Amino acid sequence: MKIALPVSDKKLCLHFGHCEQFEVFDVDEKTKHITGRATFSAPPHEPGLLPRWLADKGVKCVIAGGMGSRAVAIFKENGVNVITGAQPGEPAAIVRDYLEGRLVTGSNVCDH
Repeated sequence: MKIALPVSDKKLCLHFGHCEQFEVFDVDEKTKHITGRATFSAPPHEPGLLPRWLADKGVKCVIAGGMGSRAVAIFKENGVNVITGAQPGEPAAIVRDYLEGRLVTGSNVCDH
């Protein structure tokens, strides 16, 4: 499974649509280990583009601080699970916490 996180300054970016990069992790769901990692520069922000772009890369889960309702809906249309309310931190640590069921989330910090 591939998990993507929006990243700025090497930490989870709270606003999904305005990140510098995306870290995409390959994970083994059975062993709960990260098996690969790739970094992609974010394309220019354009409503509706990022969910399709990430789905085309095979992403099945996105962990973000905040995300607009339109992006959430497009992800769901493409079979991608969305987790919002994650706090800034090192991306691999966030993915490990998610895999181990320890990821603490709050409210979606995006208001649109």
